[in-house]
Amino acid sequence: MRKSKIETAETRQRIVEAAAGEFRRSGVHAAGVADIMAAAGLTHGGFYRHFGSKDDLVAEVCGYAMKGVVERCETAASEAGGGGELNAILASYLSPDHRDSRTGGCPLAGFGSEIAHADAVARDATTSGLEDLLEVLAKRMKRRSSQLAQGDAILALSAMVGAITLSRIVTDAALSNTILAMAKEGIAGRVAR
Repeated sequence: MRKSKIETAETRQRIVEAAAGEFRRSGVHAAGVADIMAAAGLTHGGFYRHFGSKDDLVAEVCGYAMKGVVERCETAASEAGGGGELNAILASYLSPDHRDSRTGGCPLAGFGSEIAHADAVARDATTSGLEDLLEVLAKRMKRRSSQLAQGDAILALSAMVGAITLSRIVTDAALSNTILAMAKEGIAGRVAR
């Protein structure tokens, strides 16, 4: 019996991971349950053993995906250490690899506009992750007051998400790279003051 619960949890996690990739690649609305289950290597019929609805899955994916971006930023900061933490986060987030990863990366840039139209549970899960991400950034801001650091973190995250989004939209590779570089430079210049 215990093994069955473990297997069920592993299968559920596989569905969440597959859905996160499909949502980033195609969008929340375009990714159907059948597509998600196929990406997880499962049949469509098994979905409702794990989730009551697609909305339930969307909420879980939002929490899972936000946790992933927070962990990646924390890892980048801890690997840089001593003063270069914010620059390491910026270099990781505003990288061509992140821009080019259509099934990985930040859900705010990947399918954030669709989260705005999701139910309150999905928006709550995203909000919680966003607050954690802002805290990761605020801890690295060179500000004396926590209020100013929080403001700089909000500005930085807004610019980061916007830059990744714009760099994915444009068809000119040089412009795409310039958008990433200018965002890094602008954010670093703003918070170094």
